[in-house]
Amino acid sequence: MTAEQEIQNLKAENQSLREQLASRDTLIAQLVGRIQALEAQLSQDSHNSSKPPSSDGFARSPKKRSLRKISGKKPGGQAGHEGHTLQQVEQPDQVVEHVPHTCGECQQDLSQLSPLTGYEPRQVFELPLPVKLQVTEHRAYRVVCPKCQTVTKATFPSLVANWVQYGPSFRALAVYVVQYQLLPYARACELLNEMYSAKLSPGTLATMLEQSYASLAEPEERIKAALMDENLMHCDESGMYVEGQRHWLHVASTAQLTHYAVHPKRGNKATDEIGILPAFKGVAVHDGYASYRHYECDHALCNAHHLRELNFVHEQLGQSWAGEFKKMLLDLKTEVETAKAAGQSALSAERLAPYESTYQELIEQALAANPPPEGGWPRGKRGRPKQSKAKNLIDRLDQQRRQVLLFGYRFEVPFDNNQAERDIRMVKVQQKMAGCFRSKAGATYFCRIRGYLSTMHKQGQNLLTALRQALRGQPLFPPSLA
Repeated sequence: MTAEQEIQNLKAENQSLREQLASRDTLIAQLVGRIQALEAQLSQDSHNSSKPPSSDGFARSPKKRSLRKISGKKPGGQAGHEGHTLQQVEQPDQVVEHVPHTCGECQQDLSQLSPLTGYEPRQVFELPLPVKLQVTEHRAYRVVCPKCQTVTKATFPSLVANWVQYGPSFRALAVYVVQYQLLPYARACELLNEMYSAKLSPGTLATMLEQSYASLAEPEERIKAALMDENLMHCDESGMYVEGQRHWLHVASTAQLTHYAVHPKRGNKATDEIGILPAFKGVAVHDGYASYRHYECDHALCNAHHLRELNFVHEQLGQSWAGEFKKMLLDLKTEVETAKAAGQSALSAERLAPYESTYQELIEQALAANPPPEGGWPRGKRGRPKQSKAKNLIDRLDQQRRQVLLFGYRFEVPFDNNQAERDIRMVKVQQKMAGCFRSKAGATYFCRIRGYLSTMHKQGQNLLTALRQALRGQPLFPPSLA
């Protein structure tokens, strides 16, 4: 082999080794990225992501810190708090008299003495036992006309439709324990049968829910119409399983109104068919899900979500800008609350300017620490290249900064979307207890009835009275919509 041939062989071998090293470097980079993604996934909990607290388990993480600041208040009821202690009534239903028969000192007989000199009252609130259903028999008599001999039978009241049935009060209680207290059908029947010696079955209970659903059609439409006219509305969505398939629960709510709807889709197709957001012109508060941006109303993003994501970037990725950004948001929140307490309606441009300047500086630091993916748009693939959670958060904060800071510009806009999250929480409890809805009809019934009960509860109405009137065919409307 000549020297020139040997050089050519070495060059070819060198090129092969370079290609092998490049291939291994690419594989190592992919594995490192995968390890980082898995570590990030394992490190996520309710304080640095949108995972619910119920997923945290029982282990207490030393890094987990609450987003709430120390209030400085002592535990328990605060000074001036109105108590709700059980109070005696002026007219008790029953009086039991206890008279002493002998003197406590000398044992003198006191049984024949009168009048009594006074008493000390103590009252016991108790259920009368046994608790039984009251049965009312309706009798429609027949009468023979003395003139034409026609037999005429009296008509029953419209609510007395069957040979035997439960009355509206009992049906209201049954619907209440299932739809508001979230007892499963079988346990609800067991409870009512034990308490009232009834013989209620899950099938009969399902019929009661169907009757309630039909009676509440008009109140639901009024709630939807009222939400469309609001100046501010909270929106959220969460997964819900119906017939074993993934569906989505959509909520639109305010401090006085609640509307739920279940749909197979999460995005625009669902919200368009529900019909509230397309007609809404106020401020929609939400978590930044992309489908909300298609609607022409104003938008405000939930900063509680941002704080959790910033916690993750700061604590797990070690990027200091995230901690400073979180502090900036909380400082602005405190200043807004102070201004509200002082009776102000807005912050001046001079007071907002430092926050806007800090916002821009921190976004620049964040972009420098999290450059876009190399190689630009991938060939042969649709959509954006996959980005890290930190980069997705930065893009949202950068591109939608007015929606992030809208609570500082307009005092009627809240800092977070807690209203919608509170409204959706109990529906998630229902799913945890029951697993899923066995039918689409059952899920639809639940959404309408639960939305109505939530609205009535927010407006201080008695829920059993509201359900009883609905089952009588005369539904009550929320006071704000009556």
